[in-house]
Amino acid sequence: MSGTPRRSSGPGRLLIAVYAVFALAASARAGVQIATKFDEAPVAYLLSAFAALVYIVATVALARPGATARRVALTAVTVELIGVLTVGAITAFDPGDFPDDTVWSVFGRGYGFVPLVLPVLGLLWLRRTRDAEDAGR
Repeated sequence: MSGTPRRSSGPGRLLIAVYAVFALAASARAGVQIATKFDEAPVAYLLSAFAALVYIVATVALARPGATARRVALTAVTVELIGVLTVGAITAFDPGDFPDDTVWSVFGRGYGFVPLVLPVLGLLWLRRTRDAEDAGR
């Protein structure tokens, strides 16, 4: 095997841990929002639930070995980046569309902009570890 690290080793472990924290936080947030005040902002709360699902899928796929898991992780992290950029732009320029915040609102401002940086780091890590997956075939 080459000197390329596996996805779940070294910095990949930290990346997976951060994804797991966001999966838990977004799931809890969405669950509370949907259970207690869904009628106030259903689109925002369903979007929070979707973000939670994306974080869960990314966490599991990043942690698992193999080419299929890598493709799933790549898809999930790409969807996350598109989501945070789209929702971030909409909420930054026309906040009236979302009466309550989501994880991705204003590019993740409520979470220290980590939701904006996380998919970029995820994509970079997947690129860095690509050779290890290819060598393992």
